Amino acid sequence: MKVGIAGFPGAGKTTIFNALTGLSAEVGPGSSAAGRPNLGMIRVPDVRVDRLSALFSPKKTTYAEMSFVDFPDPIGETRRLDPKVLTQMREVDALAHVVRGFDDPTQATAADPIRDLESFATELVIADLQIVEKRLDRVRKEKGMERERDLLARVADALERETELRHLDLLPEEEAALSGFGLLSRKPRLVVLNVDEAALGGAVPDDVLAWTQKADLEVLLISGKVEMELAELEEEERRAFEEDLGVEESARDRFIRASYSLLRLMSFLTAGEDEVRAWTIRRGDSALVAAGKIHSDIQRGFIRAEVMPCEALLELGSEARCREAGKLRLEGKEYVIVDGDVVHFRFNV
Repeated sequence: MKVGIAGFPGAGKTTIFNALTGLSAEVGPGSSAAGRPNLGMIRVPDVRVDRLSALFSPKKTTYAEMSFVDFPDPIGETRRLDPKVLTQMREVDALAHVVRGFDDPTQATAADPIRDLESFATELVIADLQIVEKRLDRVRKEKGMERERDLLARVADALERETELRHLDLLPEEEAALSGFGLLSRKPRLVVLNVDEAALGGAVPDDVLAWTQKADLEVLLISGKVEMELAELEEEERRAFEEDLGVEESARDRFIRASYSLLRLMSFLTAGEDEVRAWTIRRGDSALVAAGKIHSDIQRGFIRAEVMPCEALLELGSEARCREAGKLRLEGKEYVIVDGDVVHFRFNV
């Protein structure tokens, strides 16, 4: 899963990036003048993987991963997104829109989250409309493209009405037809309100909450500067500081949970002496899809899935005892995987 960290200059995107990844990318004006994004990856904490690893003592333990792209700023304060950044944004799975909620004497304008939320949404709509209109002009000149033409005309109409495509009801085949365009207003989006230390642990302001609820967006309140400093500490020291600050859960953990919910993601597990591993799939995916996540040969030669609830395996201690207790089930390719299922696939190639 790749999440793009986006927003206008001065919002603190790189500070949030550092808080989430524990890296030390340069922050401040001019830090991204080279135009290159910052890249980072984190392991997704999972207590089930920890406990299974303690049970099996495997040669290898592998957690699910989340990668981050911190898009560079254009030079100067602006409420427009750079065309190069817009192109980069099309390649991520979801967007985290960082919004400035703190005073900054180096900025020419005061913090105004509603202004920035509205401007960002408008930028996405305009960028999508340019892509759709260009393609629509082409298909109108070609025969046999009536279905795509009609779909694009409907999409263009919504964009002209300043409606984000997240709100447009589409059939699965229509979503598939649009998937190659990387339309930004269709991407899942999370709002990150970046506040100063004094607001840490407080509530999201009423006006921001009302705006995001109307836009059907989730919002996280994070003090990027504080969380960046905490992310640089060792685990024990970090927890002590978090307790002093009244922080019950790190920004990273809250962000991961919100992102998994936003993208409807979950994990199934494989466990044995060689490896304990978490595999990320979407909620509602079948056993056949999960098998392909591991390897295309397993998907192609799928015979059955042997499924155990993680808690049952941890409680009983082995696959054999789960089988004796009736906790191991044989499922076919249409079985819908449940979050936390421990699965062993039987296949023949």
